[in-house]
Formats: sequence, structure tokens, C-alpha cells
Amino acid sequence: MKTLTRPEGNHPDDLALTRRRLALAALGGYALYAYSAEAQAISTPSTGLVAGDVEVDVGDRMAPAYMARPDARGRFPAVLVISEVFGVHEYIRDVCRRLARLGYVAIAPDLFVRAGDPSKTNDFNQIRRIVSAAPDKQIFNDLSGTLRFLKAQPFVDKSRMAVTGFCWGGAIVWLACQRLPDFRAGAAWYGRLTAPKPGEFLGEPNRPWPLPGVAQLRAPVIGLYAGKDQGIPLSDVEAMRSALVAARKTGSQIVIYPESQHGFHADYRTSYDPVAARDAWDRMLAHFAANGVKPRPF
Repeated sequence: MKTLTRPEGNHPDDLALTRRRLALAALGGYALYAYSAEAQAISTPSTGLVAGDVEVDVGDRMAPAYMARPDARGRFPAVLVISEVFGVHEYIRDVCRRLARLGYVAIAPDLFVRAGDPSKTNDFNQIRRIVSAAPDKQIFNDLSGTLRFLKAQPFVDKSRMAVTGFCWGGAIVWLACQRLPDFRAGAAWYGRLTAPKPGEFLGEPNRPWPLPGVAQLRAPVIGLYAGKDQGIPLSDVEAMRSALVAARKTGSQIVIYPESQHGFHADYRTSYDPVAARDAWDRMLAHFAANGVKPRPF
């Protein structure tokens, strides 16, 4: 079985799948990879948590999101979780529960809701259309609405908020830490840094990318990358590392796992690397804590 290699999701012919397996692949990317005997998706229980779907006022509509938090009194730091192109599927929900069990409020907004739900379609071209219909301005409108929602909750410590995201969401993390002053730290998992070749699976033309805006970083980011990523050139990752130094963004850093592939944290894919995933997760948590977003025991 082949793994996803493009940072925004593969074209169908990249995977050389039968029609049946292509349909499975497009089910949020989840069904095909969880179907593999090699893939053992982590399942985090909601015991001791308040977890489920919520609605967020983003201005032009109420938008769905998944939120998990400790079932305890007091205010907790918050982490905004940004999904892959597959939307808020079970892996992203599980990441929220993992963070909540540590002592965070974790929320994953559905940033594709206006065009559809990529986690439920079996048409890969439809996933491509849904993702492409979410322009930069709309994405950041919805992120801002999610932050307003978090800050209005009595269980959120609005002075301690971080952001993390995977693949498509990893690129958004860099941009969010350049634009939004509410975040104290970010963790970007294998997010693209520069514009792709024309025709690759992405959003609107001429959208912003992280590398050119590195000098505008408001919050430090840890970038977690794979040495064998076939979609994100290592030259781009090294360019970002150099740009961080040149811009004197000393709180930010790049970590590369030389033997890992794109999606190494995604435990539902065959690209999952448990050693790298654990090390990167621990580094993310340490980065959050070092920047004032330490989980609150409960």
C-alpha cells in the first residue's frame, strides 16, 4: 500500500488504486488507511471530558466545530486544532481528546462547511473542490470567530492559547501565528511553506504562503517535518529555518525526522511513525509550555 505523499492530499492516480479502494481513500482519507492491517488508529476515550460538537458564530453563519475539554471547574488553556484536507474526521477529534485529557480545551473548527464535508464524500474530485472553495479570507474569518467563541467560554483561560495543525492545517498554523495576536505558540505538522506547482491540490490561486511572511511572526512556531516527504521539498524546510534565523525569530524552530514520511503523526495511515510521532508530540507540548500555554492538571 502507498501512503499520501502530497502535502494537500494525493491525486487519485498517485495512489494507483482500484475504484473500490479509491472510494475508500476519499472517505476522509480515513477509511482506506484505517483499513490497512498495518494501521492501528489510536482511540482516546472521553472519560473525564466534556466532548462533542458545538456551533460557533463566525459572522455570516453558525459553523460546526468539535470541542473537548476537562470535565472540571476552572479555566483551562486552549489549543485550536486545524485539520487536514479531510476535515474534522475521527483522527482530528481524537487529537482534541488527547489534548483535553492533558488539561487543555481543544477545538477543531470545520473550515470547509460552506462547500461540503470532505470527511463524508467518496469522490476525490469533490474533496478537491470543497477544499479549493475555502479562500484565505474566509478561513481567517472562521478562525477569528472560533477565537471569539473560545474567549467567551467560562472554562477557557483566554490569556493562554496555542494553535496546531496537520498538513493543509500545518500551513495555516504558520499564517495564523503571523496574523492573529491571540496565540502564544504554534505547532505546524508538515505544512507546506511555499506555493506548489500549478494544478496541485490546493485552495485559490495566489493565496499567501508561510515562508514570505516569516518576519511577521507574532508567536513562536515549532515546525515538525519529515525527511522523506515527497510533497514538501527539504530545500523549502531549510529555507524556512534560515529565514527564522535571519528574522531573529529565536523562539521558533524546525525539527526534521530524517526517516519519516509525510503524515508521520497520522496513526490511521501506513505512513505513521510512532517513534517520530511521540517525539514530535512531546516537543509540541514542551514548546507550548515554554511559551506560557502549559496544561492545567485536573
